[in-house]
Amino acid sequence: MNWTDGLNTKLIELVKDVDQQIAPKLMAIDEQVLFNQKKVLDAFRKEKISEEELNGSTGYGYDDTGRDALDAVYADVFKTEDAMVRPQIISGTHAISTALWGMLRPGDKLLYVTGMPYDTVQEVIGITGEPNGGSLKDFNIKFDYADLDNEGHFSKSNVKQKLTDDVKVVAIQRSRGYATRESFTVAQIAKMIQFIKKLNANVKIFIDNCYGEFSEIQEPTEFGADVMAGSLIKNAGGGLAKTGGYIVGKKQLIKRIGNRLTTPGSGKDEGATLNTLEAMFQGFFQAPNVTGEAIKGAIFESAILEKCGLNVSPKWNAPRTDLIQTVNFGKPESMIKFAETVQHYSPINSYVDPVPSEMGGYDDKIIMAAGTFVQGASIEFSADGPIRPPYTLYIQGGLTYAHVKIAITEAVSQLFF
Repeated sequence: MNWTDGLNTKLIELVKDVDQQIAPKLMAIDEQVLFNQKKVLDAFRKEKISEEELNGSTGYGYDDTGRDALDAVYADVFKTEDAMVRPQIISGTHAISTALWGMLRPGDKLLYVTGMPYDTVQEVIGITGEPNGGSLKDFNIKFDYADLDNEGHFSKSNVKQKLTDDVKVVAIQRSRGYATRESFTVAQIAKMIQFIKKLNANVKIFIDNCYGEFSEIQEPTEFGADVMAGSLIKNAGGGLAKTGGYIVGKKQLIKRIGNRLTTPGSGKDEGATLNTLEAMFQGFFQAPNVTGEAIKGAIFESAILEKCGLNVSPKWNAPRTDLIQTVNFGKPESMIKFAETVQHYSPINSYVDPVPSEMGGYDDKIIMAAGTFVQGASIEFSADGPIRPPYTLYIQGGLTYAHVKIAITEAVSQLFF
């Protein structure tokens, strides 16, 4: 018996061909996982994590040794002065918003140097959303962005023009989000940071690291980023964290950001962790391996879908810096059908048909296939995208490579065989 029993013979041969093609790349990911796993293990050993740290706290969360130890582990891994890892952070957008609110004051300007930011962040800034909804714009915090060049790369000339004296925070979005550009590698981000700091050594650099953790062997905070944020239901939570987010960076900035998350005077020293710490510790420990499994799945997706004639990004052998794999279907029917098959081959709600619908923070209807154990967890295998030309589906995550391979093969079968 074989897992491919019942599939078209030509499809089985195609899968075998892809397996042979991508084998060296998968071996390279295994080496990356080993490096990142040792980095995390070393942090756990350095901080002497014990069973006591897994228990959590109630009420105000005073003297929560587990919370403080988890912060220390994150700071060690990301090589920062301080960290704040909290279940009270509800999403990646919330982590980003909290960080920006902590770093900026009325009259300051925020400059994105990687083009227009992700849809939900636009509402935080005040570009979209209802007036007087509590955005940065409502508090006279100004915003601008530097266009990328014609190839979708960081533009030194555009940034130099936009980096005016009133810019206090420069933001870099590592992942492509719903944009057509490629995600930025850590090496590319390092060059951005170096260029910006030469222009203005006092400006603070913020990194939206969503989808990026453990996708490479280094992180942007190792190259001069002042603050970085992400979500625990993406890479860093390892598929176990049920909610939460993290913010890491310079100690003084994390203190200000902690005051924004809670209150001045309480800051990052309060906030009950309840029963969340065990999953957050264990999830972070296994995050390098889970991220590696997801990246292997993305490599398989890219290779087999390109052989089926679809436009994919990144290519299967291109450098990887996050979990996201895009596929252009050219028409909504194919995009929706593919998403349906992903949903039907998910462990949860496999019987559900995803339907394009309105979602908060987005201007277009969104199709979302996500049969996940944790609602909306994009470290788990999922596919989503706005229903607009060129009808691009953004595929991400996968707790196991085997699951991704099975589901994608079935989706290819539905569309092409």
